[in-house]
Amino acid sequence: METLLPTPHRAVVEHLVRRAVYARMGKPLPRVAGAPNPLVVNVSTRHCHLTTEAVETLFGKGHQLGVHKWLYQEGQFAAKETVTLIGPRSRVISNLRILGPCRKVNQVELAYSDAIALGFEIPLRISGNIQGTPGAMLMGPNGFFEMEQGVIRAMRHVHMSPTDAEFYGVKSGDALKVKIGGECGITLDKTLCRVDPGFKLEVHIDTDEGNACDLQPDVPVEFTQ
Repeated sequence: METLLPTPHRAVVEHLVRRAVYARMGKPLPRVAGAPNPLVVNVSTRHCHLTTEAVETLFGKGHQLGVHKWLYQEGQFAAKETVTLIGPRSRVISNLRILGPCRKVNQVELAYSDAIALGFEIPLRISGNIQGTPGAMLMGPNGFFEMEQGVIRAMRHVHMSPTDAEFYGVKSGDALKVKIGGECGITLDKTLCRVDPGFKLEVHIDTDEGNACDLQPDVPVEFTQ
């Protein structure tokens, strides 16, 4: 059985090369190169997180999610499996990707433009805070699963290790501004900091935000005050 291994992100390679070049030249590192880890910004497209119960209802007893692609955060992956999301007006989004591994709560994350197309009014929430949010119906090859709640627009956020948080002078729950360069450059305010020893430095924005700034792999990105 072939095992899919994660490939280094472009920003990681550039960060290592930049540090090596400055070391070879004997020059002090600028702040961006002196950071312990590269700053990566990725667009988090619409997706869902499901419990084991939901996966088995949708795909059959004992079914386990397969790996389609590894994500930047360790142990996280886009699953081979997708579902159909049915909105309140019987409008649907097909091929909604499941992200694994399974979680303790069911959650669907959409951009506002997705919600408008489906007829949802969804709140802006921290991932995992689903109390009082709209529900939805999911359809898989083995049947239907009704979510009583859990449809949200996830707040833009940055994953950080304690080392990264110390370097940038923040703690979990603080907010940062993220400046994204390029021809459509923007500054995103109120980017929530989430700090954990298992996190790699990564900013998550949704498709509406990514399209607004035409996010490309080679645009400069930095935290600002």
